[in-house]
Amino acid sequence: MLTSISVADILVITGMSGAGRSATAAVLEDLGWYVVDNLPTTLVDTIVELASQPSSSIEKLALVAGRQHVELMPKVSGLRSAGHRVRVVYLDASDQELVNRYEATRRRHPLADEAGGLLEAIQRERTLLESIKADCDLAIDTTDLNVHQLKSRLLGVFESSGAERLEVTVESFGFKFGIPLDADIVMDVRFLPNPHWDESLRPMTGLDEPVRRFVLEQGSATRFVDDFMMLISGVLPEYVHEGKSYLTVAIGCTGGRHRSVAVAEEVANRLRQSGQPVRTGHRDVGR
Repeated sequence: MLTSISVADILVITGMSGAGRSATAAVLEDLGWYVVDNLPTTLVDTIVELASQPSSSIEKLALVAGRQHVELMPKVSGLRSAGHRVRVVYLDASDQELVNRYEATRRRHPLADEAGGLLEAIQRERTLLESIKADCDLAIDTTDLNVHQLKSRLLGVFESSGAERLEVTVESFGFKFGIPLDADIVMDVRFLPNPHWDESLRPMTGLDEPVRRFVLEQGSATRFVDDFMMLISGVLPEYVHEGKSYLTVAIGCTGGRHRSVAVAEEVANRLRQSGQPVRTGHRDVGR
């Protein structure tokens, strides 16, 4: 029986093997979280029970899931029903990147005995975890993140005590490099005139004022941003109502340097003006 006394904050870290669960645990520990790594699902209730005792000093508890991921969400539902505030963070990376990481470290994949090879094991695990990713509060794509960049991303999200408001991230990307795996909403601005074809603008990015003006002063860009702001303003309260803590909006163009960057910055600025906390990121601006 779970205690009626709740830990102030519980994070459950799950996701693909090799996507950065251990690195995430180390960052959270540095931020003052009490971290239990590689936790068997059967022990979740016990750990939370102990952390919730009146004599416990644990206010922020991070549980890094072990191999029994498929049994995780029923445990999370049980904790929430008992009055605990629980958020689920899902770490992901592309199949190719996970193959590269396993080959570099020569580690054995947890599902190696159930598959015909490393790639098959990764794809099998991805299928098993589909339902967890669909129900997570925050998905982080670590494909293009090194350890320091992952730490920076986590610091931006978890270094504060965690307000109840929805945390929104607006990021730009290039379709030629793939859609971000952690995106909740994806918008395509490749219909806008491309500054790439102007030789004076090509070396710049959407963070530079000449490119920003070129993109945003187009009538089609104005209409798009206006319409998108109406859409996003309408759905944000619904995400909050559904209990979502984080929302990632990804805006893409061909290379992720010009149009998507300028539009993402404009959308983020308008959200800030409305009082919505927003973080920005530009995945491919340096490519």
